[in-house]
Amino acid sequence: MRRRKAPVAVGLAVAAALAVVSSPAQARPAPSCTGTVCHFDVPPGTYDVRVVLGGDAPSRTSVSGETRRALLPETPVGAGERAVRSFTVDVRTPEGEPTGPDGSPGLDLVLGGAAPALADVRVSPARHARQVFLVGDSTVCDQPGEPYSGWGQQLPRYLRKGVSVANHADSGESTVSYLADPRLWDAVRSRVRRGDLVLVQLAHNDKTTDEATYRNNLRTLVEGVRAEGGRPVLVTPIVRRWFNADGTLDNGTALLVNGLGVDHPAVVRSLAADEDVPLIDLTARTKELVESLGVEDSKALYLTDTKRDNTHTSEYGATVYAGLVRDALVEQRLVPEGLVRGDGN
Repeated sequence: MRRRKAPVAVGLAVAAALAVVSSPAQARPAPSCTGTVCHFDVPPGTYDVRVVLGGDAPSRTSVSGETRRALLPETPVGAGERAVRSFTVDVRTPEGEPTGPDGSPGLDLVLGGAAPALADVRVSPARHARQVFLVGDSTVCDQPGEPYSGWGQQLPRYLRKGVSVANHADSGESTVSYLADPRLWDAVRSRVRRGDLVLVQLAHNDKTTDEATYRNNLRTLVEGVRAEGGRPVLVTPIVRRWFNADGTLDNGTALLVNGLGVDHPAVVRSLAADEDVPLIDLTARTKELVESLGVEDSKALYLTDTKRDNTHTSEYGATVYAGLVRDALVEQRLVPEGLVRGDGN
């Protein structure tokens, strides 16, 4: 069950926006706004969203949507001022994990932040948007309930209008199960268009997959993306927060070596080199970060204190890890820098 925070009054700004957005001449879907939630009755597709933030008092507004996807980071606006922000969002059914519940039809946008204020909101079909598909497991997916969050759930907050994240990651999936379930790989492949990016991070659940099978499964995913004209990107898995006595993560549990001795990050790196596929070494990046924070401070990245879980990330940790993915996309010129947000806005 999806949990929502108690509504916070947005003020008369939303009502004023309705009159603008629902104008027939603009041919845009009209929102139905209640409290901090605005619903748009639109079919599945890719949509551009333009919000005008601010009110009479100082405000701080963030925007999420669908199954807890972070679409816009908290944005401060001074009293009496306005700030315009735009982003592109993927609307589909199921709206969250592909094997989960359908969710509500259409597009739901939820205002958050310390003092939310919305002056206007407009939604229109996106034209020529770049798609970033995500293939992964529970460390990537749109987690339905707090305190869990996958890094793919936070990635949209770092992207501007013109780039949409289609998160098809699903909890509990291995390379074997992802390829076998038509709701997963078949659904992704049917949607990929020429030039789309497909980021693949699967490893955490390949606990009994031998090396040859794991490598071949990843190759099948790479070849399938290329067959549709897309561009595959291999991503090594995030580390588990499992420290040695010396404060390092140099062990099989932390670095995703399975019970058969298969070093998943090493296989991904090798295949990326063999197939000339862009690589985001998220294992190396998260290892460096977790070790630099140390045993205590790294707990905030994971659900160590709340769930005794050193594999799945908190919303904070998922946001930090999504930032690492953002950095890699820019560094490798996979997404134009002008379409990427910094840590602010």
